Amino acid sequence: MKARGVHLQYSFEADGQRGAAVHNPLFDLLSALHEHGSIQHAARAMGASYRHVWGALKRWEETLGEPLVTWTKGQPARLTPFSERLLWAETRARTRLTPHIEALRAELERVLAEALDGSQHVLTIFASHDLALPALRDLASQQHGLHIELRFAGSVDALQALAAGRCLVAGFHVPPLRGGSPLFAKAMKPLLKPGLHKLIGCLRRTQGLMVQRQNPLRLRGLPDLVGSGARFVNRQAGSGTRLLMDHLLFEQNIEAASIAGYDGPAEHSHVAVAAAIASGGGDVGPGIEAAATQFGLDFIPLVSEDYFLVCLKDALDHPAVQKLRQALEDPAWPRALARLPGYQAQQSGEVLSLTQALPWWHFRVPKATA
Repeated sequence: MKARGVHLQYSFEADGQRGAAVHNPLFDLLSALHEHGSIQHAARAMGASYRHVWGALKRWEETLGEPLVTWTKGQPARLTPFSERLLWAETRARTRLTPHIEALRAELERVLAEALDGSQHVLTIFASHDLALPALRDLASQQHGLHIELRFAGSVDALQALAAGRCLVAGFHVPPLRGGSPLFAKAMKPLLKPGLHKLIGCLRRTQGLMVQRQNPLRLRGLPDLVGSGARFVNRQAGSGTRLLMDHLLFEQNIEAASIAGYDGPAEHSHVAVAAAIASGGGDVGPGIEAAATQFGLDFIPLVSEDYFLVCLKDALDHPAVQKLRQALEDPAWPRALARLPGYQAQQSGEVLSLTQALPWWHFRVPKATA
């Protein structure tokens, strides 16, 4: 089969885009066929004629050199195995790239905004991946004249970006951990200093395990994974979710090596883990309830955690940070969170004492062993 090239492009439109969707006519067509079961119904759903959809299918088959639909007399057209593999592969790849696409779109939007209105405030935030932050960015832009340049990174990576001066605000998440945690203390305590940093309340969300629909393996928690052979799709090192999983294993005296795939290839977002499980690439993985819901997965709650924003104490007077706090205190923010399963507002917009909000910060960092 001849190699096929992939070309990317973007456009400026009168209305803004929500989320990080990347539209492609081929996959829009295949998705419609998969969902509606026939060319006639797919055409109606797309607002196109049967002839247009039929012609488009033939053109795509010629381009790809593979049949896209199968025909049986008296039966509606069905996707070929090649089409099904192509559709799933594209969905998973696009999901994995969502944080990067979102960052690129935000950067292009910022460039356009600056060109149109030089007085608009711009705020760069490096933050652990979260499904609610794009809604905060939209609220800040539409209601408070603040354009948030949102760059997703692991919690530790985001705090390191703040320490290096690459952003004014960072986002990270931690459970209450009132009993202390040597793992969280070792990873985050060196990056958060009382008197130098201030926390800003953002939200509370539920972390847990995402599993196949109806939980066929009957999993109830991490202990059930030990020696079970269930394929675990983990998050990358440096992410807050990976740190949380490491902490829970340590707390429950579970060896990571006893869980199949725990130290294997990792994904870089909640939705990427969910997509991997939904496509059959794994049986279970950590994530938030909203990501599980998005991909039709079952969810096993494990712990509630707080998502904080953090900046230098001096940055609290910065106009962009003040506008950020206004957006978090806006009544529209808890309403936006209510639309996401497992989310709620928690001291949103309040300036918090680091040592009071993070009681584990007092926990002694373990000394390195020789």
